[in-house]
Amino acid sequence: MSSEKKAASSEVTRRSFLQTGSTVAAGLAWTAQSYGSILGANDRIRVGFIGAGGMANAHMNTYNAIKEKNNVEAIAVADCWKTRAEEGKTKTGAQHAFDDYRKVLEIKDIDYVTIATPEHWHAQMTIDALDAGKAVYCEKPMTHSIPEAQAVIKKQKETKLPIQVGVQGMSDDSYSSAAKAIEEGVLGQVVQAQIEYVRRYGSQGPWRRPGLKDDEAKPADLNWDAWLGHAPKIDWNPHHYFEWRNYSQYSGGICTDLFIHRITRIMKACNLLYPRRVVGMGGIWQWNDGRNLPDNFEMICEYPRGMTVYVLGTMSNRVGIDHLIRGYRGTLYFTREGWVAKDKDGKVLAEHKKSGAEDTKLHHTNLQNHLRNGEALNCPSELGLAGVVAVNMANESWRSGQMMGWDTKNEKMAPANTLELSHFPETSS
Repeated sequence: MSSEKKAASSEVTRRSFLQTGSTVAAGLAWTAQSYGSILGANDRIRVGFIGAGGMANAHMNTYNAIKEKNNVEAIAVADCWKTRAEEGKTKTGAQHAFDDYRKVLEIKDIDYVTIATPEHWHAQMTIDALDAGKAVYCEKPMTHSIPEAQAVIKKQKETKLPIQVGVQGMSDDSYSSAAKAIEEGVLGQVVQAQIEYVRRYGSQGPWRRPGLKDDEAKPADLNWDAWLGHAPKIDWNPHHYFEWRNYSQYSGGICTDLFIHRITRIMKACNLLYPRRVVGMGGIWQWNDGRNLPDNFEMICEYPRGMTVYVLGTMSNRVGIDHLIRGYRGTLYFTREGWVAKDKDGKVLAEHKKSGAEDTKLHHTNLQNHLRNGEALNCPSELGLAGVVAVNMANESWRSGQMMGWDTKNEKMAPANTLELSHFPETSS
């Protein structure tokens, strides 16, 4: 839809449709022709960007790559560092640059916002966007904590507006097709999965900026208090601002920045929701530089269907392990091309050549298609919540030195030894 004003009745109809897109996707039997009568396939979708830092710039690059083909228009960019907002405006050709994200939400014409900020701001910004009638593309993890994720889900149900969580690997159909194969019994009873996200950082360590000095001055047009938000109030600290993934006040580190990508793949493939028990282990083994999150980490999640999921995250060594799912009848190996399932003797039971990819262009296009014609979201909020639960339980296990369990009655994590948890697969009713 162009930026020119249209008749009020047309705009109200269009806005009403966009606000009910998630409900349509949930099961209303509308045809593409029916959608076209409300929002034409060629109508322009208007977007706002909240955050203009590193990840946000990657999303701006995505926007520039697809804007013509997908008929998308950038309207506004916001960042608490005004210089970054202005640079984002120039990069995207947007009309406005703000140092307050709420100014973006006040613009009626914006259909969805991309939230790419430190994790501790995800929940509030998402809730505010939903309250303002905007659909949301939120970078992973969906939120910083489990209660925040639950609050987002509650608000999303109230507004019926769509949320696409930025685990772009879900735009690779390998995991949904693996789920179908598992459901059809290709692997037999599934008992275990393993996956990794490993790196080898240089001497500076994970997420450190070489050359950043302790006394680096705060940019004059950066609103430090706004950046901190509800995090503990501290004086300007360049390490906390530029290297925030190392501090639990703003991030979950390896778990929330990296593992969320991997555990979500296994959850999709094995139809998993909340873990029963979780252990997180690791430490600040190599870079004791003031960070309060581990620099090498591993987690094991036990799920009620009767299986465990192991995730490896060494940041000191990038030698990986196979990404696979083990069943009684066979093993499914994820590959660059898709996946192949083999029995104990190596006989191929089934295989899949993937379509799609781990690609933000596909992930944004999926949300745009959802707004236009109700295409199912590849990473909806419910999957985002499930990922937040798993990685937060792992981090809490590491912090507390306890195995964490999921309290299904109260919908919260608790030390596993305080809960009555089964050692048998959950039976379907």
